[in-house]
Parts: sequence; structure tokens; C-alpha cells
Amino acid sequence: MIEIVFSESACGSLKVAQHYGKGKYQDEFISAIVSHADGSKPTKEEVETAQREAKAKARLAWESAVPLGGNTADIYGFNLMLSVGDISEKQPGIKRKQTLEHLYSVYPHDVGMLAAQEIVKRAKEDLKKVQGRAERGESLRIWYSNQPDEMCGLYWFMEQLNQWKVPSKQVAIVKLPEWEADEKGNIVRKSGWGEVTPGEWHRYLALQKPVLPVFEQNCAAHWQELQKENAPLRATLNGQLISVPETLYDDVILREIAAEGEEFQEVKVIGRVISKYQFGIHDSWVAFRIEEMIREGKLEVVSAVAEDMPVYHQVLKKCTN
Repeated sequence: MIEIVFSESACGSLKVAQHYGKGKYQDEFISAIVSHADGSKPTKEEVETAQREAKAKARLAWESAVPLGGNTADIYGFNLMLSVGDISEKQPGIKRKQTLEHLYSVYPHDVGMLAAQEIVKRAKEDLKKVQGRAERGESLRIWYSNQPDEMCGLYWFMEQLNQWKVPSKQVAIVKLPEWEADEKGNIVRKSGWGEVTPGEWHRYLALQKPVLPVFEQNCAAHWQELQKENAPLRATLNGQLISVPETLYDDVILREIAAEGEEFQEVKVIGRVISKYQFGIHDSWVAFRIEEMIREGKLEVVSAVAEDMPVYHQVLKKCTN
């Protein structure tokens, strides 16, 4: 079974899940972060208690897990971030590389350029491998969610299968639930498969569905329409993947900025936008929108950023004009 996911974190977690829970649990060092709302330093006893609880949780997760089985070579992660930028290319190429370079440009030391080159290179190589295996009759399973990149990944990959004339009977899909209830009765929402731990993957196999020919064709046609529109951004609204303006999330970003004082750390605003609203967007995209607000004179930079830190670790000031 060929497994298809659309992020590096999901790819790594799924590979671990294949053998997670197999054999005796090996106790290992586990760190725990303890913080207080008032900023006071946690005691040694608090840290030790947190570590014991984290170890107990890790052991329980291992012992209750069901290994998925399989081979890590069957897992392919296409981390193309297709919700952002130009998608007019039939195959990942120079335009996708440029979009990824832009997204990664918030990080220091030109790591973005190297990362973008590697992602596109690996995607092209993996796509050829998957095509060859699919055309030889191997089955595929696609893991997706409402997260914009994963939804785009689903439509994009279905269009690839349609081009290759792979029969839909070879293909299955698994969609991540929009919400779940945990053992304590709390509602839990995961924005994408990258948030699923190795011990959880087996629970979702029951949600697997076969792909009907009309579904594959509909996805392919919809992706072609999105390619024609070629908007700067795509989002999942009411379960539908649509082209949207780049200003879509600005009101939410401004709302979180308004909750800050006159001067504030940009990284805190970005963190709240991502965690609070769970749109499934990238930290770099929020940073770019804030950069646009700086250019428009709504905000002002009041501190430099250390060379080894992302640019959004700067301190900003609200402009009153």
C-alpha cells in the first residue's frame, strides 16, 4: 500500500506509526516544559512531577498503540504548500520553488533557498516513483483534512492520478475528522495530519473510504479550475476549497494585534493566530501579512532581530496616525 501525505511532520509521524507499540516499551529521557502565567520560575519538584507524568503518558501511549505495519519506503510526503502562490504548473517546477523560497525567506542564513530546492527535487523524484508503482497496479491511500495544504494536496494528487489514468478502484482516502472527543469528554480539534501522534494513526483506519470514479474526476476538474484562477491563496471555507484574496486573514491578525499593548512581540501574535483559530496557515504567511501592515504604516519596527532568528522575532509598535 502506497501512503500519501502532504507535510513533513505527517510523513515522519506515519513512518513511526508503522512500528509504534511493537515490542517492549523502552524507557527514555523525556523533557517537560513547565511555565507559570506570572512568569515565575517553576520549582524542582514541579519539573520532576511534570517529567514523571510525561513518562507515564508516553508509556501508556506505546502500550495502547496498534502498529500499522508496512514499510517506510511506501510513505511519500509531498510538502508542496499548494495553498499559497502560483499553481499553474502541471508538475512542481520553478514557480513552486519560488513560492517555497518566499515562504521560507523568514528564516535566517538562506535556509529557505536550500529547503525549497530539496523539496521540489524530492517531490519530482517521488512523483515518478509513485506513478510507476501505481501504473503497475499498486494500491494507494491518501490522508487529507480540511487544512488548506492537505485539501490542495488531495485535489492536486487526484489530478495526477487522472492524468496517469490510474483506476479509482486502486485508491482509498482517509479524511481527518474536524473534531473528536477525548477520554475526558473534551472536544479536540487537529488542524492536519501533522498533529496526529504515532500512536493515534491506527484509530483512523476505520474512516478509510474507496474512491469513486466521479470523485477522482471531480477533484481533477476542480484543481484545473483553481489553476486557471491561480489566486495568491486558497482556503477551505464551509468544506469547499476555493481561491481567496491574500487579505483573507488580515482582520483576525489585526484583532490579535489590537489585544496587545503599544509595543509587542510579533511572534506572540503569530502564535495566537495559528493556535487560536486553527486555520492551518503557515507562520510565514502571517508574518508576510504583518510585513505588509508595516509597509502600509500601520506598524513600526522598534527592535532588530538576532541573526540566527526568524525575522518575525522583532518587536513592533502600533502607529497612531
